[in-house]
Amino acid sequence: MSFRTDFLQQLPHVTASTFEAAALALFRHQAAHCPPYAEYLATLSHTRQGRARLNGAPANVSRLVDIPFLPIEFFKTHEVRTEPAGWAPEEEFLSSGTTLQQRSRHLVRAPALYRENAARIFEHYYGPLTGWTFLALLPSYLEQGQSSLVAMVDYFARQSGQTQPAFFLHDHAALRLALLKAKQEPGRRVMLIGVSYALLDFAAATGPAPELQGLTVLETGGMKGRRREMIREELHQELQVAFGPAGIHSEYGMTELLSQAYSLGDGRFHCPAPLRVLLREPSDPFSVAAFRPDGAINVIDLANVDSCAFIETKDLARMHPDGGFEVLGRMDNSDVRGCNQMV
Repeated sequence: MSFRTDFLQQLPHVTASTFEAAALALFRHQAAHCPPYAEYLATLSHTRQGRARLNGAPANVSRLVDIPFLPIEFFKTHEVRTEPAGWAPEEEFLSSGTTLQQRSRHLVRAPALYRENAARIFEHYYGPLTGWTFLALLPSYLEQGQSSLVAMVDYFARQSGQTQPAFFLHDHAALRLALLKAKQEPGRRVMLIGVSYALLDFAAATGPAPELQGLTVLETGGMKGRRREMIREELHQELQVAFGPAGIHSEYGMTELLSQAYSLGDGRFHCPAPLRVLLREPSDPFSVAAFRPDGAINVIDLANVDSCAFIETKDLARMHPDGGFEVLGRMDNSDVRGCNQMV
């Protein structure tokens, strides 16, 4: 049995107590079989701090905090894939961005892995997909194409068995009617998923709407240059004017990941079993700690078995002792990209 086959069989059964062993095994595999990652590690091995982290060789790394994380920019400049060499991606996700920005590329060997993993995570927090109707305001993602977020929502809607179409561009009147119709279906909850600026546009067009209260509103972040940036608390307060006092939910994901974290209305994201966030000192990539109160995000996504599971992002966060984290914004001079990059 190959490492990949064995690892994917174990992935749905990873727990907090088995995460570290699984992550270390995947690190050693990808250090040897993901060429861009191997190249990066080889470069690090020529530095004093890199040699200390690697303890002489990747095979000797025994702690999560000693794993070097691949800078996320590699997904713009390299084909980040783990061997065996020669597999062709069945799907390719591209990050959102302007025409002046180079977009990240995530080569996906097995699209079903992404969709099934995303569904398993969603159902862990929200219950069966069949109990939901999904309506989405993701205009920039739809217009640019090849969005992992659109692929996820489309899969959720199809698996839910809903009869309504999921996606709306700029027709706020049609979306409002669809939401009202969905609310009348017995035995189903309604989730409105949207990029932040589109949800704000819809809320402004709708105004206070008591008839829309009771929805679960899930914002995925991002003004995409369409509106001024705002802190999450201000965003949620504006959305609550239209959708009622219930907490606004959030999703933290990105093109380079196959797993998502969710905030269930309290502003704190919680990682599912395949995902873990560690923080580092923003100016020092080697200063990863098992717990630090604030810093830049390093993320481990065990579902990234075919690309790289260990990614150094440009997001800033505050960590809480229970493992929940708040996204504070982006590091200076980094692209505004991905899902839920709030300033």
